[in-house]
Amino acid sequence: MAAPTVERLRVNYKTLEDFQNFKEVGIQELSMKEELEENIIENDSESPFYGIYFGNKLVARMCLYLIKQKYDHYFEPPQDYLELWKLEVLEPYRGQGFGEAMVNHAKSFNLPVKTNARQRSDHFWEKMGFEPVTYHPERDRGENPYVWFPAGVSEQTHEED
Repeated sequence: MAAPTVERLRVNYKTLEDFQNFKEVGIQELSMKEELEENIIENDSESPFYGIYFGNKLVARMCLYLIKQKYDHYFEPPQDYLELWKLEVLEPYRGQGFGEAMVNHAKSFNLPVKTNARQRSDHFWEKMGFEPVTYHPERDRGENPYVWFPAGVSEQTHEED
């Protein structure tokens, strides 16, 4: 089977409809929906949403945000990086490489990538070459950050104040 093709999702009501198929609806999904609705109103073609279609069905999705260097509290040297949110593959399509294709697409920008490992997903992120960062309460506030380092990039060290 050929590697799945990841594409930037169009900002339109069909994409919003496709999102309805993803089961877990939490704050992130609601904010994705709100953002999508705002983007539709603004007619923003630079969508942060990426997905994989199997036939006409959206079977995997993620959100990639570019975080500017001045906000970088993770990587050394400080630089622009990607924050990967809400990677999800629909149940019947799991275990077929769609999640891996999505993560590899994020890595293809050759910028560091940060994500928050959700419950029971640590093994997946480690398999994808991500590492947990040293937890810093002020920075991480209960999140479980995992990062991917391109060549020449390492974790920022935080001196105690």
